[in-house]
Amino acid sequence: MTSREAAEKRIGELRSRIRYHGHRYYQFDDPEITDADYDRLMRELLDLEERFPELVLPDSPTQRVGAAPLEKFSAVRHPTPMLSLANAFTDADILDFHARLKRLLGREDDVPFVVEPKLDGVAVNLVYEKGVLTVGATRGDGTVGEDVTQNLKTIRSLPLAIASHHGGHSNETANLPLPERVEVRGEVYIDIASFKTLNQRRLAAGDPAFANPRNAAAGSLRQLNPKETAKRPLGIFCYAVGEVLGASFRSHWEALQTLSRWGFPVNPHIHRAEGIQDCIDYYHSMEDSRTALPYEIDGIVIKVDDLSLQGVLGAVSRSPRWAIACKFPATQETTVIENIVVQVGRTGVLTPVALMKPVRIAGVIVSRATLHNQDEIDRKDIRIGDTVIVQRAGDVIPEVVKVVPAGRSGREKIFAMPKFCPECGSEVVRLDGEAAHRCIGMACPAKIRECIKHFASRGGMDIEGLGDRLVSRLVDTGHIRDPADLYSLTSAHLLDLERMGEQLAKNLLNAIERSKNPPLEKFLFAIGIRHVGERTSRILAETFRTLDGVMAATLEDLVGIRDIGPEVAASIVRFFHEPSNRSVIVKLKSAGVRAREPETLQAQALPLSGKSFVLTGTLKRMTRNEARSILESLGGTCSESVTKKTDFVIAGESPGSKLRKAEEAGVTVLDENGFLELIGRK
Repeated sequence: MTSREAAEKRIGELRSRIRYHGHRYYQFDDPEITDADYDRLMRELLDLEERFPELVLPDSPTQRVGAAPLEKFSAVRHPTPMLSLANAFTDADILDFHARLKRLLGREDDVPFVVEPKLDGVAVNLVYEKGVLTVGATRGDGTVGEDVTQNLKTIRSLPLAIASHHGGHSNETANLPLPERVEVRGEVYIDIASFKTLNQRRLAAGDPAFANPRNAAAGSLRQLNPKETAKRPLGIFCYAVGEVLGASFRSHWEALQTLSRWGFPVNPHIHRAEGIQDCIDYYHSMEDSRTALPYEIDGIVIKVDDLSLQGVLGAVSRSPRWAIACKFPATQETTVIENIVVQVGRTGVLTPVALMKPVRIAGVIVSRATLHNQDEIDRKDIRIGDTVIVQRAGDVIPEVVKVVPAGRSGREKIFAMPKFCPECGSEVVRLDGEAAHRCIGMACPAKIRECIKHFASRGGMDIEGLGDRLVSRLVDTGHIRDPADLYSLTSAHLLDLERMGEQLAKNLLNAIERSKNPPLEKFLFAIGIRHVGERTSRILAETFRTLDGVMAATLEDLVGIRDIGPEVAASIVRFFHEPSNRSVIVKLKSAGVRAREPETLQAQALPLSGKSFVLTGTLKRMTRNEARSILESLGGTCSESVTKKTDFVIAGESPGSKLRKAEEAGVTVLDENGFLELIGRK
């Protein structure tokens, strides 16, 4: 058997195992292997597909995040129209809908229905050809949508191929007929917990928060770079079929059950109702329990189950006669903002929080609501003492919707973010282009855990054995209040902690002691200067040679360095001018921490010293990370974006917009052969 034949067999095995375990995890929340084992399978598959690119298939699990960035979205015409639904708001509206059905069908007896939660997400249309996902599009105007196939492929719960197409692990699935073509309708959403985490990350990065999960899901689907979409916590529920070639269904319920057996995520709260009263009971039941759901719903949908009856009823204008959306009443109340306080998050971001006169909304007493940032306060013109309309976004997150101007007395106070951190007194800064205000103090109590975790990380001081849980325990017990306190720890401190034995304590103290003489670039990365990663740390170390040299650098000194722009330079100067940060560095020096100068004897002789590179597209002979490592080992530097200072752009297959920017800027472009020749591997 040739190596290619062996690889092809192993690739097939890996794909099957990954699909199975992914299905267990994302559909049933019942994993059979650890995340680490799953990652090992995926890494092995990625490695084999990189070595044998001709074996890569469109439905491979590796293709969920593998597409190149798009220039724009192309238009897609849906095989069958995606109709909108008429709305109902009361029990009477539902009964009117039922009366119309009976009149149109000319019958007095009741008909079976299917009822389901109405997710507040983004509707999409999925086309599978011979079991493989070929096109995924937004609803658009119902007839034509935008092609977001590559972005939809990043959703882990969405099958890239129908299970029976690749030999599912269920006998039930294996016996189902596979249609030549099937159109599947779904709703893309972000669950409430993930939405909250996403907004926290965005605010910490200085990006504006999403207004609600639906906006977040829509924005994520319209990212031109699928790699960005892959970072967003998107989920999907499939709720209907459109065009089907090579198979048939008698009822909507049968179609949903089949979708589920084919591997599509179908909402577990879908219910087969025997009559209209059952639908009304379901409507009220879901209204009562909606706050317990992990995702937002804004109503329910009632559908006639019998597909032949759906055909008889047809549609009027752009809405089917056989279905209706029953919306829940809006939940908003009026209250008064009594004060605005500032909370400091674990990354140092300051968040203003409205303290309100308590008010009951959807059965819950609400007295606090985040105001996100100063820009949001200014946009809504929110003042202390204002009368405001408040809602629970997704019936979970309290949100100030707007001010009631008529409620103003003239005694309201304008709010402004503090200039100094309320937790530690360090300077608060707001960088150009960011919405967030940040504390820049290293020893701020609010962010000390994250600061120390970063300090001890592999890229920083590399203190083996100092994991997240141990850091939290040391902070909670008061043993460490800043990174320098690590070097004052004793056996007594450590043995005082739960589950800490003598050998573990000894090993940790030895690791801390070994970290006292790090390379300067590691130390600079460890202290957590905003916008200064490993690469910039290395540039600073090679330029200034000593810690004192970096600390004394002026804005002009830094801006003059290749690949350090004004924003990064200002962040460095600001960090070292903060007295609390200088105090921590003095403590580190007193504890015996000495950052050593970089070795530069051979650097001057390296063939690519002083040259800047940007990598784009896919290389055949190696991964981009491997190419980056080679370039840096030869003295070159690698950047993510093309600028006037870029010397070479290395363009593989599907290079994207960076190639265009290079051509516009007159930067030298090398294909893979030219790159290999440059590094002496031709």
